[in-house]
Amino acid sequence: MRFKLNNKKILLTVLIFFLVISMFFSGKIYRAANQLYLKLKILNQVISLINTNYVEVPDWEKIITGGIEGIMGELDPHSVYIKKKKMEEVEEEFKGEFQGIGIEFDILNEFITVISPIANSPADRAGLQAGDKIVEINGESAKGITEDEVFKKLRGPKGSKVDITIRRRGTEDFQVTLMRDDIPIYSVLASIMLNDSTGYIYLHRFSETSREEVEEALQELHKKGAKAYIFDLRNNSGGLLGQAVDIADFFIAGEKKLVYTKGRKEETEQEYYSSQAYPYEEKPLVVLINRASASASEIIAGAVQDLDRGLILGERSFGKGLVQRQYKLQDGSAVRITVARYYTPAGRLIQRPYDGDMEDYYETFTYENRDSVMAERDSLQNKIEYKTKGGRVVYGGGGITPDYHVEDSLDLKEATLKILRSPQRFVFNFATDYAAKNQKLKEDKEQFIDSFQLSEKAYQDFKIAIQKELQDSIDLVEIDHDKQFIKNRIKAEIARNFWQYDEYYKVIRRYDNHIQFALDKISEARQLFKVNRNKK
Repeated sequence: MRFKLNNKKILLTVLIFFLVISMFFSGKIYRAANQLYLKLKILNQVISLINTNYVEVPDWEKIITGGIEGIMGELDPHSVYIKKKKMEEVEEEFKGEFQGIGIEFDILNEFITVISPIANSPADRAGLQAGDKIVEINGESAKGITEDEVFKKLRGPKGSKVDITIRRRGTEDFQVTLMRDDIPIYSVLASIMLNDSTGYIYLHRFSETSREEVEEALQELHKKGAKAYIFDLRNNSGGLLGQAVDIADFFIAGEKKLVYTKGRKEETEQEYYSSQAYPYEEKPLVVLINRASASASEIIAGAVQDLDRGLILGERSFGKGLVQRQYKLQDGSAVRITVARYYTPAGRLIQRPYDGDMEDYYETFTYENRDSVMAERDSLQNKIEYKTKGGRVVYGGGGITPDYHVEDSLDLKEATLKILRSPQRFVFNFATDYAAKNQKLKEDKEQFIDSFQLSEKAYQDFKIAIQKELQDSIDLVEIDHDKQFIKNRIKAEIARNFWQYDEYYKVIRRYDNHIQFALDKISEARQLFKVNRNKK
């Protein structure tokens, strides 16, 4: 939208804009009123000059939006401006549900391809299967559809109908009418027994439903005889603080401080404690983290470590310890402003240093030897020692440093990585075809998970399928280095095709060295808890 403003309207717009922003920074702004007034006059002068002299009619909506983003970018990496459209998506994500038909999908060969129907969704109840292609929506061809168009056409109000035409291998195209419904976005991706006594939960996000999902998972694992737990927070970028506190409470007995926050305003200084008693508080606990574990994930890992409740394994976490408060603006957009910092029970600041260089802030994320680099930086900055409840030494400096550093043992060849990253999803497509032709394997789930191995002939067929698509652009001999890994991935995709994500992860985690290491440390976690359980 383009429009021309006279100088009076410009001044009024700018003053209103900065009046809103000023509410969030009242302390410093009042002390520097003269400086702010001068800067406002300069800004108004710049806008007036642009409005009067710029070669084209300025797009003020775009310019003001850019100005707000620039202001937020000068604060810290996590204070942001959220546009109205993005705000709607953010609200949907944290609510943990949306309304639609309930499929995980990708666009393959120009058609929507079902990766997995979401459990108990309209798509699941209608019998949609992994590999199904949606070729028409409400009588119109869906060929060449974009991801944005998929959301517009398949999502919609609860109770509304959508007609889709499905193309499935071995059958003629058929039509399905689906009634849209509330679709949960799950936080717990897997909840399984790794052996007769160890329960495993993979939590990949913190939303409004996370506490409920984790409690349900713990209850089921408890019924199945879990005597120890591995809680996987790898690649969990965080979310709602309240959910993190509630989930930590499941594992930590008594009234113990889990995390606290400190900010410029008194109202932002809060302490959060464990309270209720749960049967999981007495069981050995190992928490897995990596460089992508952030925010709420670090709150849980920090509390578990500082209180000597369990062991932390993996990589040093990201180091996001800033508390954001979200403020809605009049047009439906919002600003998310940092109002406080997180501290672990021992007093460690979770946030790692930030000097204003956004590129440097995220650059270390990609280092192969990131933990070593971060440790070297810490030593140069004279890192501060802290003590856990039991007297163990832990260090500040940002992020949570694990008790045991565990590197990923996978050393995949470039050709294998190319296959895995390909938008053509070779592993998924091959597994889908294999599952369709071998339905008898579905009859005995435990037998499949425990004993099934992809035959050498099937593996060679997989390579032939790749060769047909990629011709000479990939070294098929090179992927033989990773043959067992590829076979296991195909098996996992077959399991997901037959059942759900629990079975997928049961297969995947058997070749996960972090899981194996964690299983070996259960007895140490048990001893750590016993020694420190009664210490104040």
